[in-house]
Amino acid sequence: MRGQVRAADGRHLVVERIGDPRGRPVFLLHGTPGSRLGPAPRGMVLYQRSTQLICFDRPGYGSSDRLPGRSVADVAEDVRAIADELGLERFAVVGRSGGAPHALACAALLPERVTRTAALVGLAPRDAVGLDWFAGMTDSNVTEYTTAAADPAELAARLIPRSAAIRQNPVRLLDELRRELTQSDRMVVADAGVRSMLLRNYREALRTSAWGWIDDALAFCSPWGFDPADIPGPVLLWHGEKDVFSPVGHSRWLAQRIPGATAVLEPAAAHFDALHALPRVLTWLLEEQAAPGE
Repeated sequence: MRGQVRAADGRHLVVERIGDPRGRPVFLLHGTPGSRLGPAPRGMVLYQRSTQLICFDRPGYGSSDRLPGRSVADVAEDVRAIADELGLERFAVVGRSGGAPHALACAALLPERVTRTAALVGLAPRDAVGLDWFAGMTDSNVTEYTTAAADPAELAARLIPRSAAIRQNPVRLLDELRRELTQSDRMVVADAGVRSMLLRNYREALRTSAWGWIDDALAFCSPWGFDPADIPGPVLLWHGEKDVFSPVGHSRWLAQRIPGATAVLEPAAAHFDALHALPRVLTWLLEEQAAPGE
């Protein structure tokens, strides 16, 4: 089921619900670049778990209106607006890759509504004390985030034509990534079903513009608008130790910072292995959890 939800400031957000419409709700926040059509457990898996997934295009992606200058924290009010529209009082949240910091924002800023949170192969704040933020990161991401911090106009000048080319032929992005993929990631992406899903995801993400991608990068390299240490509920951090896109040191740092965090670090896994971890993470998210204060 697909529809539009109006955010508190009047923007439109494109939302999609999959799985059991009467099931327990979980917000799934997509990666960077990404869209509501990104990696998700199959419908059969969701029905078996009596679960509904709520996916939406972050501002600037797909058909969701852009929010210039948005911070990571801004996602919380969008999630609140969607939950209110759908009549969901309590829900879990999971984010993968670029969606992981946004999932943590929901945990920190909507504690009365978020039951459990999972952050898969995510990033730590750019100003994380004691973390070598770029250690183990692939050259393309180092360049992208360095440019985002130093010269946002230059970042836009780079990503706008690149996004236009990917929009015409999304295989281009997979071909670009292939040069930096680990062997584990190559095996995941080689699957025909995964590859087809990623191509649909990238095409939809960049269908209208590059601004979702640009604004994500700028948000990651700016103050997030919350402190992960303030997250009161349980958080699962999943990371492959061979990840070169968002290195495992980021989850290690977050695990030390978030009081209720549990870190699952897979020695042989990399970035795209998080796709296979999603069903197991979903099981954890849906375990009964007492409301804050109980």
